[in-house]
Amino acid sequence: MHIVTSLPHKVREDEVVWIPMSDGTRLAARIWRPESSEEEPVPAILEFIPYRRRDLTAQRDSIHHPYMAGHGYACARVDLRGSGDSEGVLQDEYLEQELADAEEVLAWLAAQPWCSGPTGMMGISWGGFNGLQVAARRPESLGAIITVCSTDDRYADDVHYMGGCLLSDNLSWASTMFAYTSCPPDPEVVGDKWRRMWHERIDHSGLWLDTWLRHQRRDEFWQRGSVCEDISAIEVPVLAVSGWADGYSNAVFRLMDSLKVPRLGLIGPWSHKYPHLGVPGPAIGFLQQCVRWWDRWLKGIDNDVMDEPMLRSWMQESVPPSTAYAQRPGRWVGEPSWPSPHVVEERRPLVANHLARPGTVVAPEAADEATVLSPLTVGQFAGKWCSYNAPPDLPYDQREEDGGSLVFDSEVLTERTEILGAPLLNLEFACDRPLAMVAVRLSDVDPQGKATRVTYGLLNLTHAKGHSMPERLVPGRRYNVTVAMNGVAQAFPPGHKLRVSISTSYWPLAWPPPEPVQLRVFLAGATELVLPVRPCEAGDGVSSRPFDPPEGTQPLTTTQIAPGQHRWWVERDLVDYGSSLNVVKDLGTVRFEDIDLTVTRRSTETYHAQGDDFTSARGRTEWRMRFKRGDWDVETVTTTVLSSTTTEFLLHATLDAFENGVRVSSRTWNNTIPRDGV
Repeated sequence: MHIVTSLPHKVREDEVVWIPMSDGTRLAARIWRPESSEEEPVPAILEFIPYRRRDLTAQRDSIHHPYMAGHGYACARVDLRGSGDSEGVLQDEYLEQELADAEEVLAWLAAQPWCSGPTGMMGISWGGFNGLQVAARRPESLGAIITVCSTDDRYADDVHYMGGCLLSDNLSWASTMFAYTSCPPDPEVVGDKWRRMWHERIDHSGLWLDTWLRHQRRDEFWQRGSVCEDISAIEVPVLAVSGWADGYSNAVFRLMDSLKVPRLGLIGPWSHKYPHLGVPGPAIGFLQQCVRWWDRWLKGIDNDVMDEPMLRSWMQESVPPSTAYAQRPGRWVGEPSWPSPHVVEERRPLVANHLARPGTVVAPEAADEATVLSPLTVGQFAGKWCSYNAPPDLPYDQREEDGGSLVFDSEVLTERTEILGAPLLNLEFACDRPLAMVAVRLSDVDPQGKATRVTYGLLNLTHAKGHSMPERLVPGRRYNVTVAMNGVAQAFPPGHKLRVSISTSYWPLAWPPPEPVQLRVFLAGATELVLPVRPCEAGDGVSSRPFDPPEGTQPLTTTQIAPGQHRWWVERDLVDYGSSLNVVKDLGTVRFEDIDLTVTRRSTETYHAQGDDFTSARGRTEWRMRFKRGDWDVETVTTTVLSSTTTEFLLHATLDAFENGVRVSSRTWNNTIPRDGV
């Protein structure tokens, strides 16, 4: 990334600004704006998230907020109520209180003498979510949003559930917020009341995982904050962004399809990161794109930002399987609308041990079928549901996974094939248990046999008629379902094969069913792969203006005091047949030089199962967070353990808080939650 040292406007930074809410609560903000904004007011941009603006996101924030401020905007990075230095308690995602606070913050920004009136919202992940949600509330000043790595549907396409299956990232993400919401504010900012605020958070933020596990189907809980419930409520322009290694790329397609406002979609090769910091690369000049977007919709400058295709995506070339990529080779392609007129359906029937050619007619009298009962080890090379930091959390070679799956290979391709969108598997099946799931994978198999997973999909088969009303299956009865895989742009070169793999478990990416399930797949024409093929003759469809190289302002100075560690490894015990996936994400100890603060963060995750005992699945997470300045030294240790029986989830959690090495608070949860068709 190129560090920009000269900007059109000199920037003033106000490190601590208090924004009052109507109930008397004060929210902590950091604001960057042009020095000239007192005399020449500018539009304001809000990023409203719970990740501690003064330390944990400070370095990242310092790259893009001063950059946009230097291009004529007032940028506010505000801690949510109950996070960072803001007063109050944070008790869940996207509550009414959070969204009402956002409206008040926008109104406050618009009323400042240095603001010209119009405002925008920008954010990645949480900040992308609440940008969409606040836009649907139509606050008076809001003129446009940029939403990155977010979703319009909190149940069907978020970190909690996928296809009605419980994701292990639900545990992982809940554990992250369990740790973050137990952190103290900074005494240097809030003064002597820091300890009281800290203990309010420890005592009242709660165990969010318990809440999320009590809503295993699509109900009013998930409908709240899902803007797809009434997409017409969004009346401002939307720039929606994600990456193929991210968990939220599907939302970009849906937003381009359903929104009726000016909109652009952008999907690169990236993980869960802003595109100017994008990994896998190539990163792009995203901040330049943001400035052009804001110029058009908040300043009314008639520029060319809307002259680009509605959807631009990175068409990925074939690569060997790896848990990390520095770069993904490919090229940008553009679509004038979504669904795209360039994309056509290609149907390939699944026949005995083979993925048939497009257009193959299967004789009605054919009675081929195949059965599978997958071991619990299928899924250990699946990577994360969402690649939060890229290496090494991407899926590895699928050949071992395929050993416990039904596998259907195509013929060797003689011509290049490109797909863009969501592949589907129309599946006719029967099973021997009332509760079951299916995992479907599409892989690129090279001439040496290495299998790189291109995309995948999950479906809780009790959700065959929808996610709001699960129905137990009748063993032996034939059913028809469609399993949607994640959207993707991928090229398959000549000499390679397409592979469809079907398994009855995918642990630990998804929680397994209560018992082993034998799935019968009927191959007499009803089971088929539907590929969204983008013919090569469609061309790239992009303008002559390429993306600029990535830029940003000088990152905040930090010093690595103690090294970190990031590891993934699989363990197998051939005596008792235990199998574990272990993850360490240790960021070491970092000193924030400008505020003389050291921060230590370390998380560990272990996902274990024993042989084919489906009730042995167990996930354990631990977070350690420590903040130190002089003689102020605080630490929290949070652990969460999730296991299950055939009928219940068992949730155990602990929270211990230490001040100068002395335990000052300790809490324990032991909760039982009924399984609801999961």
